[in-house]
Amino acid sequence: MTFFEELKRRGLVAQTTHEDEIRNIIDNKKVAFYIGFDATADSLHVGHFIQLILMKHMQLHGHKPIALLGTATAMIGDPTGKTDMRKMMTVEEIDYNAECFRKQMERFIDFSDDKAIIVKNGDWLRDMNYITFMRDIGKYFSVNQMLTADCFKSRLEGKGLSFLEFNYMLLQSYDFLHLYKNYDCVMELGGNDQWSNMLGGVDLVRRVEGKEVYAMTSSLLLTKDGRKMGKTEKGALWLDKEKCPVYDFYQYWRNVADDDVINCLKLLTFIPIEEIEEMERTMQGQELNKAKEILAYHLTEMVHGKEEADKAQEAAKAIFSGAGSSQNMPTTTIASDELDNGGVGILNLMVRAGLSASNGEARRLIQQGGVSVNDVKITDPKTVITLEGETIIRKGKKVFHKVIVG
Repeated sequence: MTFFEELKRRGLVAQTTHEDEIRNIIDNKKVAFYIGFDATADSLHVGHFIQLILMKHMQLHGHKPIALLGTATAMIGDPTGKTDMRKMMTVEEIDYNAECFRKQMERFIDFSDDKAIIVKNGDWLRDMNYITFMRDIGKYFSVNQMLTADCFKSRLEGKGLSFLEFNYMLLQSYDFLHLYKNYDCVMELGGNDQWSNMLGGVDLVRRVEGKEVYAMTSSLLLTKDGRKMGKTEKGALWLDKEKCPVYDFYQYWRNVADDDVINCLKLLTFIPIEEIEEMERTMQGQELNKAKEILAYHLTEMVHGKEEADKAQEAAKAIFSGAGSSQNMPTTTIASDELDNGGVGILNLMVRAGLSASNGEARRLIQQGGVSVNDVKITDPKTVITLEGETIIRKGKKVFHKVIVG
């Protein structure tokens, strides 16, 4: 099996501009490629994670990743998949987000010894003269052709498309031209929803430089019935544990639908494809639960490290082998008017939930390291817990209690 065939079997190849040439490049050459990430939030989310996985596969096979942080394109916002215009952000917000992205990417991609690089398109786009850009670049784009792109059609049929957003395709296309000229980058990779924008870049390099470059998309993370995965009741499934607690991250993958677990294993893990396909052929009953545990553990370990993955797995097993799922876990409901700005002291919470007979007993438990809230160990008895949705308190290793606001 060739490397390209493995990527295809995993679902990491959806559309290609030149399949035979790309197959030859991926299997037999060592090239620079890029994937773009607009810095629109202060954390990457699981939608970005597929691209990090693809980037890592490519790097392990000897190719050089260029992680392009969209510090200029984020000022406009990609209309793809959006029903309305994105919120406008300041330069300071975008630059802060880009730095957060960089730190997270360094956990997955090896940037040492020029094995991969990070660049920011704000370095070449923010100060560009608009008239010059339109004369030099805009002349290569047909408005008629652009209007046929899915990313524009859906908006034109809905709430409309601003002229600001209409420029996005030109800027993303120019990124490819810039990277080709300055970093010898010959491939752009990305999610399948980026196909129209990626074609623009391939075409622009051909028109300006007379050279052939290539684009390849990967499948999006979708459920069997076509819905986007990675959304929780609290919002996106973030890779930052401050925005998505490790236990919640683990449980999301532990609870994926039966029909989706194999696809997630193929797209998001480095488990050999032959092993996953063997699971697919033989999996039923309890083996499904085992596959979900494997998925949850592998992803949590990659994103948050082995220690955090072990803790999340331990907590989950304690819940499901002890009190059962959180649905039938012992529960205390606290009225919202009992809270002070949405929070309550951990000592009072322990007593209120019946996990301690007194504040003194609760304090001793905390000082002994025996209390966690949402899988985060509490070390300060003065800690105030903000109650949002379900709050899971763990006492010791096996006692779990759910607190909700009613």
